Amino acid sequence: MAGLFGEYRHTIDAKGRLSMPSRLLKALGDPFYVSVSDDRCLNVYALAQWEKLEEEKFGGLSGAEERKSRRDFYSMAQECVLDSQGRVLLNQKLRSYAALDKNVIIAGAGKYAEIWDAAAWDETE
Repeated sequence: MAGLFGEYRHTIDAKGRLSMPSRLLKALGDPFYVSVSDDRCLNVYALAQWEKLEEEKFGGLSGAEERKSRRDFYSMAQECVLDSQGRVLLNQKLRSYAALDKNVIIAGAGKYAEIWDAAAWDETE
């Protein structure tokens, strides 16, 4: 998989749809996966990276610890498929978590991309 890089300013429409940059889509493929980050943004993964992340995240856990970790991880994740106009619908739970309203930054982070509220992104810069 090619690395995910660059910074892109986009908007989310009133229905929660986001157009993904074509350069990132080439690396991500369709479908791709979105989940929460500890940084209050969303992480975006290609299928291969998502599967690798699953293995790494739960490999050393067992019993109740593994079940809780899996519940937390998967309940906040979404498989994303593009619509006919190249947009993805981000569910309300994800948008609320990252405080995404209208203006967002999609930033490459190597093995994954991040989706940030534009004001929050500008504060981190």
